[in-house]
Amino acid sequence: MVRLLVASLEALASSGQVDAACRLAGQACAGLRHSDPRGWSRLNALLHRLARHAPLVGSNVSREAG
Repeated sequence: MVRLLVASLEALASSGQVDAACRLAGQACAGLRHSDPRGWSRLNALLHRLARHAPLVGSNVSREAG
């Protein structure tokens, strides 16, 4: 199930919805933290990868361009 979620969040981010993908990944991480450490680790890694592409807070400029 975690693989499906990761693939879905990657697709969401690829469609330009990086912020939404980050928020959902963060929520999933919180939900899995104690019950599925391996799933948490995968989602945490995804969240950190996506965060590099997320817009800066209060800006429409991505971290890559900043």
